[in-house]
Amino acid sequence: MGLNRSEKAVVIDEVGARVSQAQAIILAEYRGLGVKALTDLRKQAREQGVYLRVLKNTLAQRAVSGTPFEVLAGSMVGPLMYGMSSDPVSAAKVLNAFAKGNEKLVLKAGALPNYLMDQQGVRALASMPSREELLSLLLGTLQAPVAKLARTLNEVPGRFVRTLAALEEQRKALA
Repeated sequence: MGLNRSEKAVVIDEVGARVSQAQAIILAEYRGLGVKALTDLRKQAREQGVYLRVLKNTLAQRAVSGTPFEVLAGSMVGPLMYGMSSDPVSAAKVLNAFAKGNEKLVLKAGALPNYLMDQQGVRALASMPSREELLSLLLGTLQAPVAKLARTLNEVPGRFVRTLAALEEQRKALA
């Protein structure tokens, strides 16, 4: 049983709100995927903050029209699952990781705002570190000079104390 016009408008509005907050949208064909596998995929997506939805392509095309993701409209063909996330990498990571373990899920395309990606582009995006990983790398890089300075400043009194201890031992040995 299909949706009536008002129900379709609600779906378009809901998905449009998600699209407006998204930094990436990934399309994957789910033909032949079992219910248990879909449930596992949805659970993984929820844990990573990815909005995962199976939509009619016409409704998805209407939801992305007039947005920076309008470039995806030509790729919306066949039974597709849409993964959207505010982190540009997490949707690609979740769907790519699941596709590696299950050949029935096939990555079709993806988009960053105003940039269309093919299957290889989605895989390349999935191999990039996430926002949190990049922030932790940046923090480590920023802390490195300060930590090195602290170790260097600490080494001066440490060397002095070791020299005094060696002199004391030398005097005891002579006495």
